[in-house]
Amino acid sequence: MLLSREKSQVLIVDVQDKLLKAISGADKVVDRCVRLVLAARKLGIPITLSEQYPQGLGPTHDSVRDAFANDGFLADKTEFSCMRNDMLRDRLHTLRRDGRSQVVIGGIEAHVCVTQTAMDLEAQGFEAFVVADAVGSRSKSSYKLALSRLQRSGVDVVDSEMVLFEWMERAGTPEFKALQALVK
Repeated sequence: MLLSREKSQVLIVDVQDKLLKAISGADKVVDRCVRLVLAARKLGIPITLSEQYPQGLGPTHDSVRDAFANDGFLADKTEFSCMRNDMLRDRLHTLRRDGRSQVVIGGIEAHVCVTQTAMDLEAQGFEAFVVADAVGSRSKSSYKLALSRLQRSGVDVVDSEMVLFEWMERAGTPEFKALQALVK
């Protein structure tokens, strides 16, 4: 199934500085999460951010937070899966009731919070899309295992360009022009 901007919502999971220090390819993960957030904001797609125990791990990375610009929903959690946190689960289900059943996911760590969230989303009737170039883990082997497991469990694994081009649908539109700079 293709992504639709009318049916999508974006979830950025735990992109926090203290966690990022240990993530393989952290700069690319941050860059691609920023790409997703900026595109979602330009297209009016709802955005949700989670922060894992921010008292100990700090806030969301500045560039992601700046792109977000308080244009969405931010919640703290201690649960690994966002769907096991009452505030986050309620937010995602509310958006689903508004017709947004497709959840585009970026963040860290791919093999822990991202995988558990995506699998819980699928189990609760959402369509989860994990953005491979917008997620990361401490080790490349954990990252690869996560993507393999997600695919076997029915979660769609995509990259950020796939997401943007599916949201845009065609060239020559005002949306295409607005997002074109994000994929150059």
